[in-house]
Amino acid sequence: MKKNAVLSLRSKKGMELVQVGILIAIAVGIGLIFKEQIGLFVNNTFSTLLGSSFN
Repeated sequence: MKKNAVLSLRSKKGMELVQVGILIAIAVGIGLIFKEQIGLFVNNTFSTLLGSSFN
């Protein structure tokens, strides 16, 4: 009975690791697909922030 509980915990930890890996892969994939648009957005945002005057 105790052995089954240990195997169940290992299985859950392994599944959580797989889920995190899948989420990271999706984030990297989206970043690669929209790399140019993300770069333009960041550049426009920083140029606007640097061009404005904070008093």
